[in-house]
Amino acid sequence: MGRNVSDHILERLRAWDVERVFGYPGDGINGLLAAWGRAENRPRFVQARHEEMAAFEAVGYAKFSGRLGVCAATSGPGAIHLLNGLYDAKLDHVPVLALVGQTHRSAMGGAYQQEVDLHTLFKDVASEFVETVTVPEQLPNVLDRAVRTAYARRAPTAVIVPADVQELPYSPPSHAFKMVPSSLDRSSWQTTPSDDSLRRAAEVLNSGERVAMLIGQGAAGARAEVAEIAELLGAGVAKALLGLDALSDELPYVTGSIGLLGTRPSYVMMRDCDTLLTVGSNFPYSQFLPEFGKARAVQIEIDPHLAGMRYPYEVNLIGDARETLRRLLPMLRRKDNQDWRDEVVANVSRWKKVMARRASVAADPVNPEYVARMLSPLLPDDAIVTSDSGSVANWYARHVRMRGSMRGSLSGTLATMGCGVPYAIGAKFAHPNRPVVALVGDGAMQMNGLAELVTAAKYQSQWDDPRLVVGVWNNRDLNQVTWEMRAMAGSPQFLPSQALPDVPYADFARSIGLAGVRVEKPGDVEEAWREALAAKRPAVVEFLTDPAVPPIPPHAEWSQIEATAAAVLKGDADRVGMIRQGFKAKVQEFLPGGPKGSGRGSA
Repeated sequence: MGRNVSDHILERLRAWDVERVFGYPGDGINGLLAAWGRAENRPRFVQARHEEMAAFEAVGYAKFSGRLGVCAATSGPGAIHLLNGLYDAKLDHVPVLALVGQTHRSAMGGAYQQEVDLHTLFKDVASEFVETVTVPEQLPNVLDRAVRTAYARRAPTAVIVPADVQELPYSPPSHAFKMVPSSLDRSSWQTTPSDDSLRRAAEVLNSGERVAMLIGQGAAGARAEVAEIAELLGAGVAKALLGLDALSDELPYVTGSIGLLGTRPSYVMMRDCDTLLTVGSNFPYSQFLPEFGKARAVQIEIDPHLAGMRYPYEVNLIGDARETLRRLLPMLRRKDNQDWRDEVVANVSRWKKVMARRASVAADPVNPEYVARMLSPLLPDDAIVTSDSGSVANWYARHVRMRGSMRGSLSGTLATMGCGVPYAIGAKFAHPNRPVVALVGDGAMQMNGLAELVTAAKYQSQWDDPRLVVGVWNNRDLNQVTWEMRAMAGSPQFLPSQALPDVPYADFARSIGLAGVRVEKPGDVEEAWREALAAKRPAVVEFLTDPAVPPIPPHAEWSQIEATAAAVLKGDADRVGMIRQGFKAKVQEFLPGGPKGSGRGSA
């Protein structure tokens, strides 16, 4: 029996070194599924519980492996379900390929069952490349272009294959008019800026006395170079959420995260610096960068389409972060005055003490910050950490300290809920010999995390290191939005939209063969993490946390941040009680900046 189109597609994926495809079956891809059977499941098909989860798993796999993530779905509803995960890939600049079925060509345009205009559906999310294969001779070109484009543009692409085309005999393009051949090789390449632009950048950086650096995920391959430049310039280094693993938090001048989920040292450094160097980041919130006109600035960005958007940079260096920094280094002069660096380091030290005090505040029943803080020193140096969106992202950003070869990520730009568990599963397939920890709120667990635990149970035997730990912050509240409502709308809490049912997450985990631990007292937090990290199978650790602990914004005064912790440590139960009762005035008093309309403070 000769090869058909589906056989060729899987063969070509193998030639591109694709080892995993995350998907969910449906009759729109029956031809591909049959080919998988003939190919002895190569590349391996990983069955998610839902197509959106398959897309998230492909994103997580790509983020943590640096390789192409591939997901597959049937026509109509299956294709539609992929969208959220593909938008996550698009906004975080992750290479992902979606293989999607379509109804038979003869039925297209006939308002047929599960017929959706897939080009219109995908034209935004896969704007870099989306194409339908209508004849076998379009392959391998269409598939090759989709793979190359995903890598080159760091973006999702889509290849649509109608069900009847999947089963056609494969015939390659001939050496003839209007036939398009293709090739496999994807040679590595690097972009570096011109010598003139490097000299102009060096002039800006050498002229500054108070240099701040902001790094993102684009700096991940330039860890040594970032540290060397920071030392040379006496700079502090802030990290965008997607770049938290790009530099170790053990370095005393690393100020941590930036933005609303950021740290006070990052905020102060950006406020007071006279020079800014941004490396591999498109952090969007310019209000957390220096005031316009107050600092000279240089950006290193690999994509010219994204350069210069977030700040009025004087020099935009278009190039690979590592190579650009290497070429820039010889042009820079060492700063002799270390007063600025000393100030940055002192603020970092002060912040660490404040965070320790905040985590030790008594809560009802468990302080959510304490849960994250107890985990951080227990994480192995090679751990991979994923965070879902919501209030748990605050605790991830502020209490989990990156070190060694640790990796971490979350949905940085789309900020979608529901990515934490599937990201972790994707990470396990990318690195089956490393421990993975997902930090997830109860809202995201109820949205889709519980179902995806079934996927972890199904595939745990394929991982050399079986440790996949899911920490659940169970506060019976959609807590991030609740606090946003209190801070922005002056509303204590709208229970019909915010209150969540109390689900027994640990019990569910045990019911499907995973380890499960429920923590109701602060004294049990550390031991629960230890037990989960030592388990010989995936584990769920459920913490009953207090929804009344607010995520303090970084632009609050030091005195406000410290007073919040100190007041509770002194036993100011009345103040905390008012918060738990949800009274508007007391909630606003508790938040930095005071009641709505009083301002947020500028120091």
